[in-house]
Amino acid sequence: MTGKIAEGRMTAAAEGDVTVFLIGMRINNFRALRSWWPVFMAMPPMLRELSRDEESGLLGFRMLRGGLRDVTIVQYWSSHEKLLAYASAPDKAHQPAWSAFNRRLRAGRGKVGFWHETYLVPAGSYESVYVNMPSFGLGAATGVIPVGRRGNRAAERLAR
Repeated sequence: MTGKIAEGRMTAAAEGDVTVFLIGMRINNFRALRSWWPVFMAMPPMLRELSRDEESGLLGFRMLRGGLRDVTIVQYWSSHEKLLAYASAPDKAHQPAWSAFNRRLRAGRGKVGFWHETYLVPAGSYESVYVNMPSFGLGAATGVIPVGRRGNRAAERLAR
């Protein structure tokens, strides 16, 4: 986490519904580099493609590591419709990557694991606070504003 620290108490500037998409992989066999390395390398081109397209719906993302085996990407989307549209678009990077992944998954016989979860979060059902932090999470995806604009307590921010 790098970047300029926003001093004080801030909250995400997000407005409206948010879709949170978690996607990850688990390396089950480190020696099976040919099984997991292409899976690992498939995500950066998709994230670059989405980040360059302001209409894609991707608001922001963050990669998290869980030890040596697990990698998770947290993605924030403006809507689940845009997420699903990207996943099924024949002219985008996801379709060929998904096809190649499925071939490797079958051939790899359990050497790499994959998972994803999608959460549709209605407006008023999320809140955040960042204290003396650089951009992070939903705040990095949507920008931040001083906490006082939305309420000083979590209960106040959730009641909006």
